[in-house]
Amino acid sequence: QVQLVESGGGLVQPGGSLRLSCAASGSILSISAMAWHREAPGKGRELVAVIINSGSTNYANSVKGRFTISRDDAKKTVYLQMNSLTPEDTAIYYCRFSSYSTDFWGQGTQVTVSS
Repeated sequence: QVQLVESGGGLVQPGGSLRLSCAASGSILSISAMAWHREAPGKGRELVAVIINSGSTNYANSVKGRFTISRDDAKKTVYLQMNSLTPEDTAIYYCRFSSYSTDFWGQGTQVTVSS
């Protein structure tokens, strides 16, 4: 059974940084993409960043230049480095691994940006 476990969330002041990690356990064949999504109160889930097998990345406009997604295939782990955080980044952050036609999701980690 595949499980994704996120870590690294928490409370940070505006302008601060956090690094999220998401590690997969179990057998996942041919991961084609790893991604981070977030869901803020009263809003739908949105794609924050995605990285595919070639290493190509894509970001939501709201986080470009501030967030960086990276992956370690040997560890089956994806990271999200978040810098220059603002209160608008407050949300539950979810990781997603895609394998063929199946998506695996983590349980979410809370990120709160507040002074």
